[in-house]
Amino acid sequence: MKRLSKLIFTALLLSACTATKAQGFDDYFTDNTLRLDYIFAGDTSHQAIYVDELNVIPRWYGRRDRLAELPLKGNGVITVRDRKSQRTIYRHPFSTLFQEWLATKEAKQTQKSFQNVFLVPYPRHDADITVELHDYHGNITATMTHSVCPEDILIRHLGEQDITPYITLQTAADTSKCIHISYVAEGYKKEEMDAFISDAKSATDALFAHEPFKAMRNRFHVTAVMSPSKDSGASEPGKNIWKNTALHSHFNTFYSDRYLTTLNIKALHNILAGTPYEHIIILVNTEKYGGGGIYNSYNLSYTKGSHFKPVVVHEFGHSFGGLGDEYDYGNDDPMYFPDMEPWEPNLTTKHGFKGKWENLVKEKKAGLIEGGGYQPKGVFRGFENCRMRTNDVPDFCLVCQQALTRLIKFYTE
Repeated sequence: MKRLSKLIFTALLLSACTATKAQGFDDYFTDNTLRLDYIFAGDTSHQAIYVDELNVIPRWYGRRDRLAELPLKGNGVITVRDRKSQRTIYRHPFSTLFQEWLATKEAKQTQKSFQNVFLVPYPRHDADITVELHDYHGNITATMTHSVCPEDILIRHLGEQDITPYITLQTAADTSKCIHISYVAEGYKKEEMDAFISDAKSATDALFAHEPFKAMRNRFHVTAVMSPSKDSGASEPGKNIWKNTALHSHFNTFYSDRYLTTLNIKALHNILAGTPYEHIIILVNTEKYGGGGIYNSYNLSYTKGSHFKPVVVHEFGHSFGGLGDEYDYGNDDPMYFPDMEPWEPNLTTKHGFKGKWENLVKEKKAGLIEGGGYQPKGVFRGFENCRMRTNDVPDFCLVCQQALTRLIKFYTE
């Protein structure tokens, strides 16, 4: 009887393993990328999502395991479902500049639209794709579902020719299971590409001097994409300076002097089409201090100043790691509330602290220090200082290091 039970258990185990294998990447996806172009539009009271264009790009450079899991929540989620079975086969979290804009005074008076682009593996069979936007309380503010037929003749082919020149700065130990980082040149003229490559190398050295990137460096593949601009530098609307650059990036985003962003997301991804990319760092050829980082979207940093290296690392903490800013300045429009735990892994309101850095608190390696997420009260961080708080600290704190380590392992193990 014991032998029979053992045989039955073994059979069930083999069946489970077979079922798991049957739900693998190759059963649902091809080795290509489906680029989803959307328009997010609206104002504070109402938001909407529109499909702009669908594109297919050779090769898929994202993760191939844990496809239906979310490493972090973000401020929005894309979900891909197999049409026939309605099984969730891929999920991707994100944040957007549009959602940041919704917190501004302008959004209370004016309706605007923003480009957004997301990458998912190319489905082998018909699929349904749902896009959700969330507010700061975690409520769904807009949702839209559309269908994708892989054989649709109107899905545009990109990245097959006229690929932007790029060089490889670092090759991962296993390129089939790594994290791809791409630097993009902004405000560098064709004759300034040597300076761009030099800046990209400096940024790489700076990033991998920080733990846990230093210890896990062989899990990253890094390229530099040489996109030329007609003008050198970046636009500074506050000084009435407008430059003709590859991405039309500019300071004064939302009328904040140092906030450096681009609204031309489709142009950014057109530049990258056909190159191995996933996480994007835009290096801006300007002496004016500034930058910006949006989770799973992009990171911009100025390059011609003494704080270039700490800024590019800080912004990568946002764009790759989903880390929140740990400084405060008495923001009148709070992003965090007592009844909602921040999704950022280095901030807490104590509403749902379990699973964050409670282990470090128990081991007396970190604490709960009030002030963070732009708010002096009600939001807590783990350390007095950190790369996500000031430029003067040489390292990420242990809380951020732990969060980044977890994320790197999620993508590569």
